[in-house]
Amino acid sequence: MFAALGGFLLTAVWSAPFADHVIGESVANGLLDHDAKETPIAGITAGVAFAFVTGLAGTFTACNIAVFSAMAPLAGGAGRRHRLGAVLRQLPWLGLGMAATSGAYGVIVGLVGTGMPQFDEASPAPGTLGGRLAQSAMVFGAIGLVMVYLGLAAVGIVRDLFDRRPYARLVFLGALVGAFLVGRPFPLFRALFRGVAESRDPLYGAAVFVLQSLGNVVVMAVLLLLTGILAGDRVGHWLTARPSRLATLTGAGLVTAGVFMVLYWDVRLLAMRGIIPWYPLAPWV
Repeated sequence: MFAALGGFLLTAVWSAPFADHVIGESVANGLLDHDAKETPIAGITAGVAFAFVTGLAGTFTACNIAVFSAMAPLAGGAGRRHRLGAVLRQLPWLGLGMAATSGAYGVIVGLVGTGMPQFDEASPAPGTLGGRLAQSAMVFGAIGLVMVYLGLAAVGIVRDLFDRRPYARLVFLGALVGAFLVGRPFPLFRALFRGVAESRDPLYGAAVFVLQSLGNVVVMAVLLLLTGILAGDRVGHWLTARPSRLATLTGAGLVTAGVFMVLYWDVRLLAMRGIIPWYPLAPWV
């Protein structure tokens, strides 16, 4: 209940312009040393650099708030060496799932991207979503519902489909994170999307989309490693003293992220487009 409330409160205070433009575009412009949104992507090398840098810049966009919730439980465990080893063993499985989903989507965009909703740059009419935002709402809403289910499964409320298959769970979570690209409306991602679609090169599409997904989680992975190193052994022993504690942390993180995604992309978005009359928002949003 408190996790769901936390997810709702995040939707009320989250400022997309601040995350996307003030943070995301400023980081990308600084790393690339030019206006990332306005400068055309010239060639494969530039596209590769653009993909990874904009992935880093998009770390704190609204969809990526779910990433840390999915990754944080990896740092649990008693003993600093044990925690660090656990993170290093499990991150590749998460990356495998991410690469599979984002790479497959890159292939699709390289083949048929100019006919997809994300290619359209036209602003939707007032009171409508348009194809691009409708795709975002459907994709992130579905991912959010799956995360809520996984969170409830972690605490035993519903059946755990990955019981005794921890690495399959990590691959699946990684696939969910990789699927963010399918719905992502982040302006810098749309620039990359259009470049891939116009290239008509599925291998290039797969490569740069995988790089952007990996860029999205680099900061989170570093924070996770630092947490595993710096967290005191007392914290680790407390988490592992009762199996229910780590399960509760895992479940709460996933439910918070899932509720956030469903409400943000399927309810708040409708209010922002004038389709429903109201959604509670902080004054700075």
